[in-house]
Amino acid sequence: MTRPRAAFAGVGVVALLATASIAPGTAAQAYGPGAQGCVDHSVALSVEESRLTFTLPENSDPALLQSKPFARQMIEGAGFQDFTPALVAHLCGARSLKAAEKVIARDAERLWDMAVDRAQQHGQVRGTLPHSDDRPLYWTRVEAMAAVRQWTPTFPLLSGQRLQLIETFDRTARGMADINLPAGSGVKRVIVSGFDPYTLDGGQVGTAPGAAGNNVRHGNPSGATALSLDGTRYRTTDGKTAYIEAYTLPVSYPEFRRGYLEDTVGPYMMPGPRQVDASITVSQAVGSEFWLEQWNARYHGVSAGNDRFRPCPLVSAVPQLAVNNPECNTMVVDRWGGPSTFDLRDAPQWTSATLPVASMIAARTGADVPRPPGDEWPDESVAFGVIWHTNYTEFPDCTSTARVTRNSPPPVEYPPANPPIPPDAQSCSYSGGGGNYLSNESAYRNTLLRDRMGLSISAGHIHTPDMQRFETAYGPSDPTFDAWRLAIAQQARNLIQVVSDEA
Repeated sequence: MTRPRAAFAGVGVVALLATASIAPGTAAQAYGPGAQGCVDHSVALSVEESRLTFTLPENSDPALLQSKPFARQMIEGAGFQDFTPALVAHLCGARSLKAAEKVIARDAERLWDMAVDRAQQHGQVRGTLPHSDDRPLYWTRVEAMAAVRQWTPTFPLLSGQRLQLIETFDRTARGMADINLPAGSGVKRVIVSGFDPYTLDGGQVGTAPGAAGNNVRHGNPSGATALSLDGTRYRTTDGKTAYIEAYTLPVSYPEFRRGYLEDTVGPYMMPGPRQVDASITVSQAVGSEFWLEQWNARYHGVSAGNDRFRPCPLVSAVPQLAVNNPECNTMVVDRWGGPSTFDLRDAPQWTSATLPVASMIAARTGADVPRPPGDEWPDESVAFGVIWHTNYTEFPDCTSTARVTRNSPPPVEYPPANPPIPPDAQSCSYSGGGGNYLSNESAYRNTLLRDRMGLSISAGHIHTPDMQRFETAYGPSDPTFDAWRLAIAQQARNLIQVVSDEA
């Protein structure tokens, strides 16, 4: 079977140039030894790439820096240290743009495959980090993109062409070109997304000169879940075979506006023999419970992404209104039905999930999952709780900053004693059950795509518990942190299996 390709090859370079975020400074030590040759280390890096040099204090003496930047520890800890030097060598040998495009596509796909194989323990697991760790993929991909940015080719290369190569690498190394769902009536086709680590700035710093805050250690259990699921299959309760494909999303707004999600999922929501039966977005929230989000908001941009950009910040602690303000509302990609100019009602202010909530809760998906240290869910017979998350916040009058929050807090019992109140048809959204950050945006775009395609498939968002539980202030990894990731990913897979069974 030939592998379908994602529809992102034609992304306009004007959009790329408009959203490229470049940080000041140089990249003298941004990526590891061996990645030399045809690179210019004086070329400034993007905001995300600039974190490659972030170094934590020593646990034993916070006045001293650790011997290696955190990113190097992640890359080497997974045995991925040879990837970027090999990519640089391949690019140094490219004698044309077409040859460079082939290198980018091939090597990016190889990185995704390496990460999936490691997560699923296909073959020997290299390095010292646990196989389940999602962070090496993120930091290796960022390191490789920095190398592409600083590559000095032997042929003329326009800035827009370079940005296109970087974006192609980024998308492909996220598994977006890797989705391969079979045709046939005896199968169920499922697509699952995860996210990069985020909130990487800040945290405890110690007293070592130049130390980074310990938030740089963050991982994302949704990314770990995606890696553990990609390319897997199993027999469903009705005797069919479920095929699950996964990919990861960035924690930044410009890439969403350029169609990262729609270009990945959209081709499989179109009519045809490989049309998807379920599309699920997953991200991390808080606490010791899973949230099954019901309503998703179009409003976005209050919080900054990994690129430190926020499209709709508060003004004097007051939220901006969406009326005549496209930066505060998710904009649909033109090629997936977006209007030519901003419209408050096109796309809609709200979308809703179509997940089999009752079955997902009744399945007691945490019963076979070991509870990690510090798990606070009161029912000790399961790892984490599963809650139908029906709260949201709206502007009842789209021309007023007054907000109302409904269904808060969402009841723990299911079905709830009283049915939840849906958003008012004429309201403007402020936040869905998952807030107004990029997790909500992924849910909104996914379910809007379902609606625009006229499908009745299962589509919705799962918010996982928070896994950032470390035993020490500055250690890159430890058994407690790994136990939370393993437990969250295991129960998330169980929840996705219920969706697949019901699809």
